[in-house]
Amino acid sequence: MINRRLDRNWEVDNVPYPDPVTEVIDDSFSKYVIFNTPMERIFTGCRWAEGPAWFGDGKYLIFSDIPNNRILRWTEDDNRVSEYRINSNNANGNARDNEGRLITCEHLSRTITRTERNGSVTTLASAFDGIQLNAPNDLVVHQDGAIWFTDPGYGILNNYEGDRSDPLLPTAVYRIDPVTGSVEIKATGMVRPNGLCFSPNYKRLYIADSASENPKAIFVHDVVEDGKSLSQGRIFTETGEDSTDGIRCDTDGNLWASAQRGTNSISVYNPDSKLIGRIYVPEVPSNLTFGGQKRNRLFITASKSVYTIYTDATGASLS
Repeated sequence: MINRRLDRNWEVDNVPYPDPVTEVIDDSFSKYVIFNTPMERIFTGCRWAEGPAWFGDGKYLIFSDIPNNRILRWTEDDNRVSEYRINSNNANGNARDNEGRLITCEHLSRTITRTERNGSVTTLASAFDGIQLNAPNDLVVHQDGAIWFTDPGYGILNNYEGDRSDPLLPTAVYRIDPVTGSVEIKATGMVRPNGLCFSPNYKRLYIADSASENPKAIFVHDVVEDGKSLSQGRIFTETGEDSTDGIRCDTDGNLWASAQRGTNSISVYNPDSKLIGRIYVPEVPSNLTFGGQKRNRLFITASKSVYTIYTDATGASLS
């Protein structure tokens, strides 16, 4: 079955209902498609929206507007957006830790921070081996409490999403130990490691290299039994003309990936790396997360806006 919009230069308020934005490439994707759900734009007005993280206890979505130097909050009950934090140090990726606190990648300060319950902000990582980080981008939290983050350096490429600067470290994936707070490099060799997520059983770590070429690819590492180390990375899937930014897993182990500049979609791969479906987005998608009361509502940050669509998949992580 193909249920597909070929012309994606459209306004969400002027499309048929039900909304034909979903393409079923393999029949296995059909189980996740809800017939009568639309693609909804719940906010627009960003310069570049990023870093969505769902807070179920408060029923709200946190996301970053990087160039406008702010973190915004959309509240499900009243469908309103407010400023969660201004002067956010050009915040990018956000996630919840295992205690429900906000963890953030900041381009301008070149740090990983945690927002405490009293509103104060604690710096968790600013350097590796005494050398300043480049510009942390995205992050995930392991079940053991460790924070894993990528540092592709995008925030120091110009003065738009941070301060222009020369990189001091190679691009890498890092782990912050939950007990000692030590910062260690866990993966290298990618051009610009960007989005990352664990499989539902935490036995795999997927990493999107948003600047990979020949081929463009998403990589995967096996997580060593102690949860602190990774195997040698390998290509999980080649993505053709699509550059991949943010990624998330559902509880069935499928990988949902923001596909930029090729298909402008959320592309979905099964655990065996087969492309099974796509959800097309009106703007270039940056990142995504599952949320809502049943964690079956897909939230997508895309260029100037935030979109949402219900699925019959369930998100595997807290953010």
